[in-house]
Amino acid sequence: MANDELTVAVLGPGGVGGLLAALLARAGHRVICLAGADTVRTLRDTGLRVRSGQFGELTARVAADTELREPVDACLITVKHTALGPALHRIPGRALGDGLIVPFLNGVEHPAELRARHRPDRVAPAVIRVESTRVSPGVIEHGSPFAEIDLTGATVPRDRLETLAAALRAAGPKTRVLDDEAAALWAKMSFLAPFALLTTRHRLPLGEVRTHHREELTALVEETAAVSRACGGPSDPARALARYDTFPPHMKSSMQRDAEAGRPLELDAIGGALLRAAERHGLPVPVTARLVAELRAAGH
Repeated sequence: MANDELTVAVLGPGGVGGLLAALLARAGHRVICLAGADTVRTLRDTGLRVRSGQFGELTARVAADTELREPVDACLITVKHTALGPALHRIPGRALGDGLIVPFLNGVEHPAELRARHRPDRVAPAVIRVESTRVSPGVIEHGSPFAEIDLTGATVPRDRLETLAAALRAAGPKTRVLDDEAAALWAKMSFLAPFALLTTRHRLPLGEVRTHHREELTALVEETAAVSRACGGPSDPARALARYDTFPPHMKSSMQRDAEAGRPLELDAIGGALLRAAERHGLPVPVTARLVAELRAAGH
């Protein structure tokens, strides 16, 4: 991986992928967006347009294709977990070469799935804290006043991680490399699961959830923290609740936005994974179980 200009593929240029692709392209890197034929035509014609209070308004020219056809330094996987299987056909191993696979997926189970298909020492899981939405093909609205990335991968060469992290950091998002993969993934899961499940179940933004459903939020945060601790992740319910209180009240989870748009939900990747981890460790999680059951009963 070179120390200056990188070639980065982005599988799924939606809210997260489109934002990262545009920022990396603006920073001078070669970016190849991988998507369906209609999105590819739009990106080739008009590029990626981003509206962001943090990074400003920008239009970035990117390459676009339905399939990866050349080696890359890294491939950022930014599709939803519900679309992961079909989307992976867009990155054939023969084209990927020695490139890193960097999944920005919700949940904690996907690294094992990717390592079963690609070289384990080239899978570098990442988590991102951001609210960013694709409002139409090629048009991204970044709504949160932050974009923070944790990059990890216990068996990935450290210099490969540091080079990619430096490129992301220089492009805009606050980025760090963490040694403990489980801790990084569960830190995100501990925050995301209560946020996603409650905003989606009650069809309310975060501000109203933390005000009108505080007891339920507290119980869910405590359950998630207990499972995280058992899995080697962080466990500080009080700190998690305090962090929710600092977020803008209008924030919605991506799961809630998917529900509003009638799209498939990442319910199994988030709620299901939490229940499976709790079962493995013999931990009772009644609030989580009830919320997941209610969302499934609602057709999700």
